[in-house]
Amino acid sequence: MNSLSKPWPFGLDSPRWFIPVVLLVLLIVGAVGIDREVSLAAQAWPEPILLILRQATAYGESDWILYPSGVLYVVTALAALAWRGKLVKTMLWQFASLYAFVFVGVGAPSLLSTLLKRLIGRGRPYVFDEAGLFGLKPNWLDAAYQSFPSGHATTAFALATVLGFLAPRWFRPALGLAAVIAVSRIALGLHYLSDVIFGGAIGLVGAYAVRWLFAQLRWSFAFERDGSIAERPLQALRRVLVLRRRRSA
Repeated sequence: MNSLSKPWPFGLDSPRWFIPVVLLVLLIVGAVGIDREVSLAAQAWPEPILLILRQATAYGESDWILYPSGVLYVVTALAALAWRGKLVKTMLWQFASLYAFVFVGVGAPSLLSTLLKRLIGRGRPYVFDEAGLFGLKPNWLDAAYQSFPSGHATTAFALATVLGFLAPRWFRPALGLAAVIAVSRIALGLHYLSDVIFGGAIGLVGAYAVRWLFAQLRWSFAFERDGSIAERPLQALRRVLVLRRRRSA
């Protein structure tokens, strides 16, 4: 069983699940202690590096993931409802389930992060003189007080995890990009180190939670006998391709 096939990361499904939780809390508390120093140091990086990070940070937005996957799900699901042939209908539902997983796997953690940052209302680095490190102003519209957790970090790490579940070879490159996006939020003065750590944790664990739910429903994933979770193959697609080859032969 590899790490991506485990139902939960970091031993969260073991009797000692509280250990990684405590370690995360300690990591965030430790990061808070150096938040200001890290923020100032990162913002002082050379302009060529900051330019690259400004380009990378856009990939932490969730719109470019949610809109395509949502539209693909709706179109494929409607086609599946309208199609009469059983084999093609099954294939369409399998694709719809896959698109739904991408949408929910990224969207659910991102939504949680969005709600938390508004409920907490931590001031961003650029309002440090006004709010300090712990100035809280819970709100819905004032972006200056929506720093903790980082939504971009949540989206980036959720997407990396979702890609890892669907195509394990892309997990590490995607994780690297997620880390760059997280760093960009600090270097651009939009988040503190503790913000991106917590946001990344929400994204990663949230994607695992969505996959666990999909496995329970046997949508795109299923539980194996050893307790691991495996992606369900697109068997209907394979059958359709085989039939087409036979007809063209």
